[in-house]
Amino acid sequence: MSHRLRVMDVAPWAAAVLALFVFPRHLQLGTQILVMVLFVLSIDLLLGYAGIISLGHAAFFGLGAYCAGILSVRGIGDPLVGLAAAGALSGLAGLLCGLVVLRTRGLTLLMLTLGILLMLEEAANRAAWLTGGADGLQGMQVAPLLGLYEWDMFGRTAYLYSLAVAFIGFVFVRTLVHSPFGRSLAGIRENAVRMEAIGAPVRRRLVAAYGLAAMLAGIAGAVNAQAFQFVALNVLSFELSGAALIMLILGGAGRLYGAFIGAPLYMIASDTFAKLDPTYWLFWLGMLLIGIVMFRNRRAR
Repeated sequence: MSHRLRVMDVAPWAAAVLALFVFPRHLQLGTQILVMVLFVLSIDLLLGYAGIISLGHAAFFGLGAYCAGILSVRGIGDPLVGLAAAGALSGLAGLLCGLVVLRTRGLTLLMLTLGILLMLEEAANRAAWLTGGADGLQGMQVAPLLGLYEWDMFGRTAYLYSLAVAFIGFVFVRTLVHSPFGRSLAGIRENAVRMEAIGAPVRRRLVAAYGLAAMLAGIAGAVNAQAFQFVALNVLSFELSGAALIMLILGGAGRLYGAFIGAPLYMIASDTFAKLDPTYWLFWLGMLLIGIVMFRNRRAR
């Protein structure tokens, strides 16, 4: 059965634990990768399983990041409280947005999701008294994890925290997609008209999926804010949404493993090219992406 535990379910997490000991000097990059794995997983739930494409999913990532960051600045520094608040706020925002944007399809849906993202980005920029604006949210004081583990300068606590949250998120998504709810989402993705004809509440299921994906994105944003104790305006950027989509496409949508392949590949390549050629690193990254896509298309023929 496809829902049984397989080697592919364990391998990425074994590699992540091993990286803690093999690459102790690169834990900050590892933390960023784990955050993006969770964020890309949320997009995979939306696109790969529900068939909903969005250019503005970073809106919920940024909402979660600012929620956790502002709570920390205002004296509520417990990371788990910030995580729960960010997930709840982003999930609620996702449900409300889903009720509006999912009335549409195709290009209209894309433009609505992008419009929401741009509006939130500009709102965060203007509300500098709350978010820090273009200078970013500073002064975060995150309490020790579980009251025991300080956020050390080497990034070990942040890495383990990100790993634990990403793993819980993966288990949640895996359980969800193999549940009757997840199966119905796959059916809606393939043929929404037929699913509606057999009595499935298509729109309610899609709105619920949108809200759950938004919740996961918000949690990823909160982890990012807490791990680095800073929130920049780019957490609400179109570039972040686009990069996450590229990661999912590189790894493969609708497989649960796209996040584990695409996110490390994209981020490690970006980091490497930025070090080798700080001025023109985007050119080399683009060349790599073109090469990967052309190679995959040739093998698919």
